[in-house]
Amino acid sequence: MAANTSTEFDSYSERKAFDETKAGVKGLVDAQVTEIPRIFHDPLGTLDNKKPHVSDFAIPIIDFASFHVSRESVVEKIKAAAEKWGFFQVINHGVPLSVLEEIKDGVRRFHEEDLEVKKSYFSRDFTKKLPTTAISICIICRPLTGETPLVFTWTQIFQNLKRSQKHAGGLLFELLSEALGLSSEMLKSKGCMKGVLMLSHYYPPCPQPDLTLGTSKHSDNSFITILLQDQIGGLQVLHQDSWVDVSPLPGALLISNDKFIIVQHRVLANKAGPRISVASFFSTSMHPNSTVYGPIKELLSEENPPKYREFTIPEYSAGYLKKGVNDESHLSYFKI
Repeated sequence: MAANTSTEFDSYSERKAFDETKAGVKGLVDAQVTEIPRIFHDPLGTLDNKKPHVSDFAIPIIDFASFHVSRESVVEKIKAAAEKWGFFQVINHGVPLSVLEEIKDGVRRFHEEDLEVKKSYFSRDFTKKLPTTAISICIICRPLTGETPLVFTWTQIFQNLKRSQKHAGGLLFELLSEALGLSSEMLKSKGCMKGVLMLSHYYPPCPQPDLTLGTSKHSDNSFITILLQDQIGGLQVLHQDSWVDVSPLPGALLISNDKFIIVQHRVLANKAGPRISVASFFSTSMHPNSTVYGPIKELLSEENPPKYREFTIPEYSAGYLKKGVNDESHLSYFKI
């Protein structure tokens, strides 16, 4: 459930007490609450548009089965989806369905484990070398090169996922580079694949879904995001001022990335559940460095001057974390 930031409903003491239980939202469901705490109530009026405004809109679906036959065709479809939506689904991507099912099952098994077991993994120290688990959200962050021993029972599952995502992410960066009219290695050469942050979400059934959101409206702060979701649904993308449902497709991966737009999205609360999703953010935010990022020089001209100033990932991440999850892209702060 998305926490409410309104001072009228929110209090530090209530948040602190909830956090200290280390039980997360699932702990409330296990306690059979029938009313959600007021810290999770969304501000009045923001949930009036939970249903899609236009049913004719549909998230682009790109079939990679034709990739080896016509790479150019796939590149054109990715370009159109990235320019118009900033969000698309990929099928026949080469990641085994068994791996995707294993990871969703692993997330479910962990979150449905005994509370005392989960508490041993609870931490807000994101610099730990071991998996950092925050009960409702499991975070694992490390460079994409090398192997680091992990300690949880489904370590191998995540290692399989990491290898699969490295392959899928590498291909996506190549295709996005080509869609921009650049060499296929351009984005990878900029360090876009040096780190991956994986978050696993477990949304328990919500007794009052009309009062809250699963995840508030936001845009990601990664180079690209690869999302795996189950069949419960609830994910919505903002497109032309309308919220569009992202209908789950078995085995599909969702890709989210002012030539390619940054899309806002959210997750609705639902009486059905639990809803399982795993997001992989290709980002170096947890591995700060002094590399300066900015508009790609090859894309600039007198007719197409830079829209953003240059910045480092630590500079960007610090501002993103300071403002919190909200409906405004932090990239706008760097506009010239």
